[in-house]
Amino acid sequence: MTRTALVLLLLALPASAQTVTIADGDTIKIGDTTLRLWGIDAPESRQVCDDGWAAGQEAARTLRTLMQGRRLECQDRGKDRYGATLALCTADGADLSAAMVIAGMAWAYLEHGRAYIDHERDASNARKGVHDHPCLLPWVWREQRH
Repeated sequence: MTRTALVLLLLALPASAQTVTIADGDTIKIGDTTLRLWGIDAPESRQVCDDGWAAGQEAARTLRTLMQGRRLECQDRGKDRYGATLALCTADGADLSAAMVIAGMAWAYLEHGRAYIDHERDASNARKGVHDHPCLLPWVWREQRH
């Protein structure tokens, strides 16, 4: 069994049955395995918007709430440039990437496709989450810190 297959098998267990850490709004760690949610980019854990709103902490809290006590299942979508497994993950069947974008806690990441662009537009129009604060896009925020 490959490492990825093992990860996917483990993820079919309830989140409460294993050590799961939320690194930020689009990154889940299970043991020493890092999964990045496919199709989105969320604020980094230390990212704060210009008005002082702790976007990174809020995004991580939202992801934690969406996952808590639910059955996680993830499909491998390849690797990102940092070696993390890109994964399309669901919690009790609900797409976590879509839920994060709908909540305004992540942006559609167009390098992965356009799957969540309509959700992002709706969240922006409703001024949800990051769309109600002067927040840098996470890829811009990361670039300014490297």
